[in-house]
Amino acid sequence: MNGWTPPRDLAPYATREQDSRGRLYDERESATRGCFQRDRDRIIHSEAFRRLAYKTQVFVNHEGDFFRTRLTHSLEVAQIARSICRYLQLNEDLGEALALAHDLGHPPFGHAGEDALQEMMQPFGGFDHNAQSLHVVTQAEARYVKWDGLNLTWETLEGIVKHNGPLVAEGSGRQLPRSIAVYAKLQDLELATHAGPEAQIAAVADDIAYNNHDIDDGLRAGLFTIQDLADVPLVGPIFADVEREFPDAEESRRIHEAVRRLIGAMTTDLIEETARRIADLAPRDVAEIRGHGKPIAGFSEAMRENDAAMKGFLFPNMYRHYKLNRMTSKGRRVVKDLFHLLLAEPECLPTEWRARAGAPGSEQTAWLVGDYIAGMTDRYAHDEHRRLFDLQARIS
Repeated sequence: MNGWTPPRDLAPYATREQDSRGRLYDERESATRGCFQRDRDRIIHSEAFRRLAYKTQVFVNHEGDFFRTRLTHSLEVAQIARSICRYLQLNEDLGEALALAHDLGHPPFGHAGEDALQEMMQPFGGFDHNAQSLHVVTQAEARYVKWDGLNLTWETLEGIVKHNGPLVAEGSGRQLPRSIAVYAKLQDLELATHAGPEAQIAAVADDIAYNNHDIDDGLRAGLFTIQDLADVPLVGPIFADVEREFPDAEESRRIHEAVRRLIGAMTTDLIEETARRIADLAPRDVAEIRGHGKPIAGFSEAMRENDAAMKGFLFPNMYRHYKLNRMTSKGRRVVKDLFHLLLAEPECLPTEWRARAGAPGSEQTAWLVGDYIAGMTDRYAHDEHRRLFDLQARIS
């Protein structure tokens, strides 16, 4: 076996394996895989990644088998990010790893669960799912005999933390989320700069995936109709085109055709606009992209307006639909109930967690309880709530 050979067709400003800043803990790299491929594989094999299969994207997991979960969403983001990275001659493996890792820190019940956990953790420093993702891959995953976490490369950790942009600005005085501040003492992730181009692509691919797939899921769930989308820029015209071309097709097929065209239109725009920005900047290496004052990856102005219009439609018609409000209200109550009880009575934690708890009501216990709840799936959170609060379940 001759060993792994790095790609030869990457752009000068792409992130290269041979230029990686390495891992926190030294280890020999693979002879058959690049370091970012190994990061991707470690993410896929992690417990946190498997749990995404039972975590809410929008619909609570048990509401239907065909709705997206955090896992299917992450796979869809990875597919989009990898395709874009390939076209732009960026590092596909890094883009894919970042897309697969971007939701590892999300608690159960989607954004409702995150909002509830943020509220409960506010007196103790708050909760941030990006910071939790970093905590998961650097501490919470306990699989290797030589270290905690997955020992991912600097570039993957940087992308997880900064895919939405710099975290600090000169003189801002902004307080970093706890997990990020703790890790920053071990390794400098250059929090005042933008991430590399692959992380920026993964972030916009996330927008493309969830906007379009929420339209798909919302239509299939009956929260709104194709007719309701008629006046939404980009969306309405594409659905109208599909209707004219395929008037006799089943509605489910027309929905799929329209959504795939929407994804294609947004992806093409992202590629063209990012290529234009790269041409204007003419970066000689990835450091110039990190040091640039603005993101290198993004939509054109027209597509940003279309994207905002899609979000403007989905917010009242889907995310605030009464059916979802009922689901998310229950999820918030479950998270808050669990947090209150376990903070006050840490002896109710499972044995391996209880051993690391502090005094009832303490900051140490609050962070442990927040970590415990954040790792739960929807199903496990419901079951734990029933075990702790349902009298009949306790007796049995």
